[in-house]
Amino acid sequence: MVLIDSFGRPLLNLRVAITRECNLRCPYCHREGEEKNERNDTVEMTVDEVVRIVRVAVGLGISKVKLTGGEPLMRKDVVEIIRGIASLQGLKDLSMTTNGTLLTSLAKDLRVSGLMRVNINLPTINREVYNKLTGGRLEDVLGGVKAAVDVGFYPVKLNMLVLKNVNDDAVPEMMEFAKVSETILQLIELEPINISNDYYHTYHKPLDDYESVLRQRAVRVETRHRMQNRHVYHLPHAKVEVVHPIENTAFCTHCTRLRVTSDGKLKPCLMRNDNLVDVLTPMRNGASDEELTELFKLANQKREPYNKN
Repeated sequence: MVLIDSFGRPLLNLRVAITRECNLRCPYCHREGEEKNERNDTVEMTVDEVVRIVRVAVGLGISKVKLTGGEPLMRKDVVEIIRGIASLQGLKDLSMTTNGTLLTSLAKDLRVSGLMRVNINLPTINREVYNKLTGGRLEDVLGGVKAAVDVGFYPVKLNMLVLKNVNDDAVPEMMEFAKVSETILQLIELEPINISNDYYHTYHKPLDDYESVLRQRAVRVETRHRMQNRHVYHLPHAKVEVVHPIENTAFCTHCTRLRVTSDGKLKPCLMRNDNLVDVLTPMRNGASDEELTELFKLANQKREPYNKN
């Protein structure tokens, strides 16, 4: 069984934020659309609660799960979470988005426990620019990239958020790094989510010009129909994927995602927080799997394209 929303879109993917904590301070982070919690009193889900939520989701036909944050590797029990989810029958893909700075020491255990692939946020390989943007050390994330490739994660994708007058001239350098590191480069356009209008207008850089150049150089262009029709450009010695912002009908029309916030709420749309469905509170109050299933169905009913025109 696969859930279909009222717009004919199947529910195939679940993104689970397992923490709001992060060891970097990237000013452009959209935090999976979660609102800021100034009081810092957010309750996190336990290992068993995360696994149970995913188990119910898999029972409803969701076959692809991505763990996010915050920085998911900040959880001391992240390997237990991976092991629990990976054991679920019916799961086809288990991945993680990470800043990679803590990955070097954890990569092997994560891979052995069942994590299949990783997306690593890497806006630049310029040491000074990286530190200014994130507050972190470039050496840490480069070590994480190498560890991810060495232990057999595949594919390893590098998420490069392109920022005007910050790193927009470094795309060729990042393409070369992707080639030598045996990774895939994802060019990502800045989203106006959880950032100020001033920041967005100052740093937003459209990706159309990059895409035109890539199209000319590519030996093959792949269209990912289940991923908002985004294009993957197969170059002679590298692969580059282009991720445009969701403020377009193509993204919304082809959306197959549901999110789980770090405090246990089902989030039907990245852009909205007025239609959340609390699943953690009922769970802690003794809800059965059947009752949790109904909450998933309710959240699916609330799914609708943010941009319909």
